[in-house]
Amino acid sequence: METSKKRSECPLSCSLDVFGDKWSLLIIRDLIFYKKSTYNDFLKSAEGIATNILASRLKTLEENGIIEKSAHPDSKAKILYRLTEKGIDLLPIIMEVYIWSDKYYEMPVALKATIKEAKKDKDKFVKQVTKELKIKITEKKQHLIE
Repeated sequence: METSKKRSECPLSCSLDVFGDKWSLLIIRDLIFYKKSTYNDFLKSAEGIATNILASRLKTLEENGIIEKSAHPDSKAKILYRLTEKGIDLLPIIMEVYIWSDKYYEMPVALKATIKEAKKDKDKFVKQVTKELKIKITEKKQHLIE
């Protein structure tokens, strides 16, 4: 893993160096909520990320242990990206941003329903989504062993 020079000892500053730009957060969002897992999946996101930016952000996220990549089972030309446990641990932060955004911005109906569900019991919601994401990691490890 490549280590980057810290700008300061501030935990917020150090964390933002890893996942604080908008593109990295959107990639993490897509992995968590939209089940995207390939380079082309991310390119098709509504925000319209440029290919060079996408490649750079995926590399940074991988180097910092937020995501991992593996071979695609159906195509040697494709790579699959998945969150690591470290990446999954960003879910509560992402949910707090969603809840804050719901307070100040219009939301699509389906997303509003998800946020409403999360707000009822944030801990339960985060635990459930985390469990689902970790099952995928376990399945991946099992597949590699076989």
